[in-house]
Amino acid sequence: MDNLTHSLIGAALGQAGLKRKTGLAMPALIIAANLPDIDAPCAIYGIESLSMRRGITHGPIALLVLPVLLAGAIWWFDRWQTKCGKRPEGRLPLHLGWLVGLAFIGTLTHPAFDWLNNYGIRLLEPFSHRWFYGDTLFIIDPWIIAILGSGFWFSLRRERRNLPAWPKPARAAIGATGGYIALNWVISGLAVSGIYDGPNTLVVNAVPGAFWKREVLWRDDHLMRIAPLPESYGRRQFSIFNGPEQDDNEDLGSTNMADPRIAEWAKHNPAAQAFLFWSRMPIAELHDDRIILRDQRFLDPLAADQFSVTLKPKP
Repeated sequence: MDNLTHSLIGAALGQAGLKRKTGLAMPALIIAANLPDIDAPCAIYGIESLSMRRGITHGPIALLVLPVLLAGAIWWFDRWQTKCGKRPEGRLPLHLGWLVGLAFIGTLTHPAFDWLNNYGIRLLEPFSHRWFYGDTLFIIDPWIIAILGSGFWFSLRRERRNLPAWPKPARAAIGATGGYIALNWVISGLAVSGIYDGPNTLVVNAVPGAFWKREVLWRDDHLMRIAPLPESYGRRQFSIFNGPEQDDNEDLGSTNMADPRIAEWAKHNPAAQAFLFWSRMPIAELHDDRIILRDQRFLDPLAADQFSVTLKPKP
């Protein structure tokens, strides 16, 4: 998910009452909810960063070590402020146990929410390079941002007015977020129900802003057919109001991934190797002097160029 969503998750947890457990609980939760994204600077490597992101810093070792390091840094900061006479008088005393616990809670929300979209996350890195996908939410979901943001704001407003039960709006927002995720999981399941006897690969794309819609991406390599045919791919639209739109079951043609030039040219292209490691549904545009690799999940004109690589023969 985007970092605004991750931050709101941490903020809502704090405003739900956890921020009263120890001093500096709110910054601990918000920073921890974004902590696995310390791998973000690798984006300077462009396409090659696809094989670096959502890997080691989202795996089990990092999820055990990062919260402890964060809690230690916050503890040191509080001690430093105390020594310098700059510690705010109204800050609660630090409780190291709660500080470590909240750092773990915030950090663990990050891979949980990253898993919900179809971009992918390597939850077992470095023990396994396998990608995991939730196919439930779009990477930026305005409904979750609105739910968590409003719950946090109303809770903070009640607290500043010294009104009773000020954590309730934040708690309600957390509960509503859980219900919204469950609803989207059901919708994604409905979108692919009834077509398992067709294509052997199915991916569900959430539609930005329209949680009631899905784009079902399919691939069929014809393994069960007598005559060997190229792998084809296509898409189908789904809505909880209209069901599958059969007239929009679009066959987009061959993936072209069987072209032998791809494996040969990719040997000498680090960007292509990273792309193929990350890509869940690669397709190829064939030209005489080059091949353009794309991912079927990201063919929208606004994103297609960010998820593509051009292969050329070695000079």
